[in-house]
Amino acid sequence: MQIKPLRLLTLFGFAGFVLAGCAGSKIKAPELVVNSTVTENGEPSHITVQHILIGFQGSLRGKNVTRSREEAQQLALELLGRARSGEDFATLVEQYTDDSPPGIYHMANFGQPSDTSTQDPSKDVNPRQGMVPAFGNTGFPLKVGEIGMSQHDPRTSPFGWHIVKRLR
Repeated sequence: MQIKPLRLLTLFGFAGFVLAGCAGSKIKAPELVVNSTVTENGEPSHITVQHILIGFQGSLRGKNVTRSREEAQQLALELLGRARSGEDFATLVEQYTDDSPPGIYHMANFGQPSDTSTQDPSKDVNPRQGMVPAFGNTGFPLKVGEIGMSQHDPRTSPFGWHIVKRLR
């Protein structure tokens, strides 16, 4: 006996109808599709982040940063705690970043288009592989509104500590 879609709708409700009609195909939840899609590894295809860069003496060419590596680490941990406690992130960026405020970057994940034709043309979209690895490794797993930090590492984060907040 073949059950028709209308019959499924009455037996199992709308969800049963949708699932029966998909025949094993994947359904994307509407909340996951907001100017971005999800890549195979579960990360978004595009994100917008804001960050605070905390450097130390010698880590940033052309910048006169005088704090030691240990002082930079301590400041980064302090700012991470303050940001996660609800302090205004944009204000912390203005006061503390060793990068240029506002420190907002739009990024495309691996294998995703980084041209602006599919994005707001007033925004440059940086490919993830064009940034230091720790920046994307910290930003892409975050949910909107979450704050994370990448530790200084000479290979993945040579400029210092990145405190990253995902905006979109």
